[in-house]
Amino acid sequence: MRNKRGVLMDYVDYNQMKQMEQIEVMKKKLLGRMLTKEAYERLGRVRFANPELAVQAEVYLLQLLQSGKMAENVTDGQMTEILKLLSEKRGFRIRKM
Repeated sequence: MRNKRGVLMDYVDYNQMKQMEQIEVMKKKLLGRMLTKEAYERLGRVRFANPELAVQAEVYLLQLLQSGKMAENVTDGQMTEILKLLSEKRGFRIRKM
């Protein structure tokens, strides 16, 4: 299938899809190194229940890493606090189970 300029659309979509997959893999690797096992599992549960909040938390954590403000691994307690902070801004509520 070609667009108005005669470029194959499927090829462009495939390249974009591959690039997005590579970004996701890199993001997961970075988060895996940044978070303790428990914190990573919590983020996974949040991703299942509230994908928007999980994306916000991931962006927040990656920004901390990029700015050099991450000195150590994020624990489950710290992850809970980050999620509380982000959910208060958006009106979500986190319950302990």
